[in-house]
Amino acid sequence: METSIEPNWTSLLPALVTIVLAFATRQVIVALLAGILTGSVVLFLQTGTPSDLNALSRFLIPRIGSSSYAQILLLYLWCLGGLIGIWTKTGAALHFAERVRQRFAHSAGSSLVVTWLLGVIFHQGGTVSTVLTASTVKPVADANRVSHEELSYVVDSTASPVATLIPLNAWPGYVAGLVAGTIPLIPDESAGFDWFLKAIPYNFYSWIAIISTLLFALGRLPWVGGSMRRAILRARETGALDSPHAEPMLPSDLERSSDPSAYQPSMLEFVAPLATLLCVAVLPFIAGQLGWIENSNWIYEAFALALIVAMLVPMFRGLGATEAMDGFISGCRGMTIGAIVLGLAVTLGGVAKELETASFLVNAIGDSLPFAALPALLTLLCMGIAFSTGTSWGTFAVVFPVALPVAYSLNPDPTFIQICFGSVLGGSVYGDQCSPISDTTILSSMFTGADLMDHVRTQFPLATVAAALGALLSTLFALLS
Repeated sequence: METSIEPNWTSLLPALVTIVLAFATRQVIVALLAGILTGSVVLFLQTGTPSDLNALSRFLIPRIGSSSYAQILLLYLWCLGGLIGIWTKTGAALHFAERVRQRFAHSAGSSLVVTWLLGVIFHQGGTVSTVLTASTVKPVADANRVSHEELSYVVDSTASPVATLIPLNAWPGYVAGLVAGTIPLIPDESAGFDWFLKAIPYNFYSWIAIISTLLFALGRLPWVGGSMRRAILRARETGALDSPHAEPMLPSDLERSSDPSAYQPSMLEFVAPLATLLCVAVLPFIAGQLGWIENSNWIYEAFALALIVAMLVPMFRGLGATEAMDGFISGCRGMTIGAIVLGLAVTLGGVAKELETASFLVNAIGDSLPFAALPALLTLLCMGIAFSTGTSWGTFAVVFPVALPVAYSLNPDPTFIQICFGSVLGGSVYGDQCSPISDTTILSSMFTGADLMDHVRTQFPLATVAAALGALLSTLFALLS
């Protein structure tokens, strides 16, 4: 039974324990379990209820039995795992990679540019984009000696940032529901959707992240940080795509065809499932925006149909049903560790929600401050909440209903409100992108073959510089508004 508690500084302890242990030990599963256990102790100290000490029944079982985790299993363990397993069985991914490498990606730099372009094309959302982009481009990048740290950075940095800039996905509708009625300027969800669009120019972090990632891919970014520089030199000079101590979550046997001589793949095996996925995901969304259909979120149906197409196409071309099913099962098996990590991350997110970690951080900021400082402070606040909880959407839900009334009370100018709106979007995306307990971060490293903590260490300096520049720009624009 859930108990209402008063949020205080101890609500930060589970996230802090997890993050510190993850960096110190590089054992993410151990760190996540420690964070969950810490949350149980903190909750017990606040409620005095002995059952709160039972982390298994209090947090873990309810979360892994939730619909959100069932969706994770359906999407990532079965659909995506099975899809990759079939591509591996038929050799379709390697065949596609070879064709792309011959025509477009002749070097490490061009491979990263292709990755950036795919990240923009697959803009349906953070987790979807990371998996699709990484799965598509990894064989190409590996062939051109692109380190997995580089690849995971470009994949991650073109996921959620792009989703907030290209509104052909579920993000605007979700945010519109959160901000509707919060201030007189946003009376309903329709107005909230319009304000999301108006705030896109002021979503400075996302713009800077996208531009800096493109410069990184082109080799034109003036500073990349010491850890990323060492990863680049290691891959180019030695061909080692991971650091010596790396422990990737994606098994290496999912990257090679099990019997490449038994089946001759074509581009159709790779392109047909992706085309199915994009059409089924995007067309209903557009139809929903036009008012033609009511339910426009077909993302799960899109992945399920893509998996079916991925199985049927090679079977029509001669692959046996047994071989196709073997590939599916092998792919699902390879996703097991990632599914465990995601399940624990979802559970830790539940701990943070139960302890009202985000509410404590929101209350800590106060509302007695110069109005021009508010956008930067909102950016910083959202960075901290999303980094601690591992979710941008959860951060939106907590901060938007508070941030917009505060901004309106300080300065009701519409442009200023749009700047604050964009600051919440950008800060939340940064925290979600950099947090080692975020599903986007986990999936980016998993599907690029990177070690999770290597990805976090090398990405963090680059993303933080982008966030700092975004906060500075928001302050300057607020002063000029």
